[in-house]
Amino acid sequence: MNKSADRTPAGSAGPADRKPPQAPKRSFPATVLGTRDERLAEAQPPRGARFVAYVLFFALGFAVSVCGSFVQALWPPVGVLLALGATAATFYGGLRVTGTRLGAALPAAGWFIALVVVIVPRPEGDTVLWPNATSLAWMFAGSILGVICATLPTRASWFPGVPNPPR
Repeated sequence: MNKSADRTPAGSAGPADRKPPQAPKRSFPATVLGTRDERLAEAQPPRGARFVAYVLFFALGFAVSVCGSFVQALWPPVGVLLALGATAATFYGGLRVTGTRLGAALPAAGWFIALVVVIVPRPEGDTVLWPNATSLAWMFAGSILGVICATLPTRASWFPGVPNPPR
């Protein structure tokens, strides 16, 4: 008879039954976006690729603003959320692809310029954005999203060639 088996209390696992400790589960945003340290540790793309991305994200911000102006009015409660989701994805995508705050600020600038163009009434009296709740939510929340994305921590400073302060 084995005496060690007699000393193990009932219901407790022996050494062979123990599982190694698992890493804590990550939240959904941390899984999708990564942690702050993971984002700051990513390598930055080459300068030429960043400049091409700046131009493309500016144009994408312009296009998202024009399309979002129509979508928010097409399906009133859901359209504004869909348009804001596309807007946030564009701004945050520019930030992550380029690794700079300018990568989020340029799509926001394109978004704002298109919004100004869309807001001006035509000579016939036609307007795209009306002074109603969804249009105002689209303009206000989109502006807030642009500011939020442009102020998130990045791998580089605002200006090319200017080193970041030590972290």
